[in-house]
Amino acid sequence: MLVDEPLDDGVQGVVLGVEHVVLKHAVQGRAAVLRVVGDFSLADDAVQDAFSAALAQWGATGVPAVPRAWLIRAAKNKAIDQLRRRARFDGIVQGLANDDEPGTEDEPDDRLTLLFTCCHPALAPEAQVALTLNTVCGLTVDEIARAFLVPAPTLAQRLVRAKRKIRDAGIPYRVPGADAMPERLDAVCSAVYLVFNEGYAATAGDGLVRAELCEEAIRLGRLLVARMPDEP
Repeated sequence: MLVDEPLDDGVQGVVLGVEHVVLKHAVQGRAAVLRVVGDFSLADDAVQDAFSAALAQWGATGVPAVPRAWLIRAAKNKAIDQLRRRARFDGIVQGLANDDEPGTEDEPDDRLTLLFTCCHPALAPEAQVALTLNTVCGLTVDEIARAFLVPAPTLAQRLVRAKRKIRDAGIPYRVPGADAMPERLDAVCSAVYLVFNEGYAATAGDGLVRAELCEEAIRLGRLLVARMPDEP
């Protein structure tokens, strides 16, 4: 957030608090919008616009009671604005506009769906895992590059190519059927492991351990167990 004068301690605390809440829900917001629009670039732009609006508004009005629902609704509205400028997406716009259910803290977490979507066998195994780590789990390019032992620019290009292939090939955004899930499971498990690995030995930051990433990896692992209870 850019300001003309230095912030006093109280205002600085409000800004940092708002940024913390916004970042906490960043990945969930992107996944929720992507589930509807099926376009990585559009989802990223819409979520970024929604987060900018949150930083501008919440500092003055306070964080809403259900921040995740607010951010998801705002991101969907931003997506509608962009889609209205693309006449060929009228059908998607109508679907978003009709999605008027009030948001709650119990809204579905789309990350498991997106995790299996990113690990589509049409992509190279490395691309599957890298895209999952970035899109679903929120790891940065530098963090993923460290996990794969490659330069960051190389990893960034892999992500661009993977997103383009999903878009151009029309790969559907849905959890595969039970018969198709086993072929994606190795990549999914690799992604979950690498999230935990980054949490256990962080690439950057003041502390070696990032507890929130370790917890997220455990949470995703439990979701996988619930989804595929017979897999060892």
